[in-house]
Amino acid sequence: MSRTLTIHRIGPAVTIQDMGRRGYIGEGVSRGGAADRLALSEGAALLGQPDTLPALEMMGMGGEFEASEDMRIALTGAEMRATIDGSPVVWNASHLLPAGARLSIGPAITGCYGYLHLAGGISGAAELGSVAAHLAAGLGRALQAGDTLRVNPDSGGETGHFLERDDRLTGADIRMVASYQTPLFAENEIARFQSEALIKDARANRMGVRLNPSTTGFAAEDGRNIVSDSIMPGDIQITGDGTPFVLMTECQTTGGYPRIGTVLPCDLARVAQAAPGAPLRFRFVTLEEAVEIEQAQAGFRASLRQRLRPLIRDPHKIPNLLSYQLISGVIAGNEDYV
Repeated sequence: MSRTLTIHRIGPAVTIQDMGRRGYIGEGVSRGGAADRLALSEGAALLGQPDTLPALEMMGMGGEFEASEDMRIALTGAEMRATIDGSPVVWNASHLLPAGARLSIGPAITGCYGYLHLAGGISGAAELGSVAAHLAAGLGRALQAGDTLRVNPDSGGETGHFLERDDRLTGADIRMVASYQTPLFAENEIARFQSEALIKDARANRMGVRLNPSTTGFAAEDGRNIVSDSIMPGDIQITGDGTPFVLMTECQTTGGYPRIGTVLPCDLARVAQAAPGAPLRFRFVTLEEAVEIEQAQAGFRASLRQRLRPLIRDPHKIPNLLSYQLISGVIAGNEDYV
């Protein structure tokens, strides 16, 4: 009998995602893949498997799922309310989903994109080298209630581990490098772009995120006469009315709006995960600094398995156990009560 996950209820924007497709920009297909690639690596570390395996990406809302047999799962990315047969489960952690039990995942509490990982990964037919849905390119589709997903065999491992959260779900500081068209913007415009808080608009999806300036829009000299050329996720386009748009994982592959800069790949998840209305602050780093930052991020991803912590600590492994208040409110048992 094949391993399956049945969907009983689901949000409107749940898709299968992996690290995306490479090498098809020339054919008009951008990379696609997970909006928060670090979340895929975290889930892989929690389950002891490669981060190339597909998972479910849930934008804003999850659903209700049932496994055909016992399955190891992990929950990462945007924190969402989750229960197994009514009992709350910890986010950013691995758990056992028993056969026939109902995993319920509600709305996001912090962040926008949550991920459900299944040990062994979701099985599916690859298109252009990936099973990831790329709705803008017509590849794959959003999942629906009643769908049954096949799950690859699990090589085995433990559950009951968690990873400490970083601060990427709250947006904050976004680093970028200069683009070919950054020199088209006056120095005062570049300085203002970095000094003002830009507010994430509710109009945001896997193609792009609109940012609302605190004051007026931004302008490039002769920006309306730019010849269309290749663009990529992370590019920050300034439209004709001066509004910035950060291009996301399913962006188009060519464009003619001037680009004031390009968000570092490791910071693109901060833009994706920031809630609508969140203030984002952008700052330029040099190309050399960007390379060092990306190398450090790669090292961090490689160290995730060493950063795992048990959900329930073993008392034998707590060196300062006696410093904890283990018993509180003890009574003698012979007190008089009214």
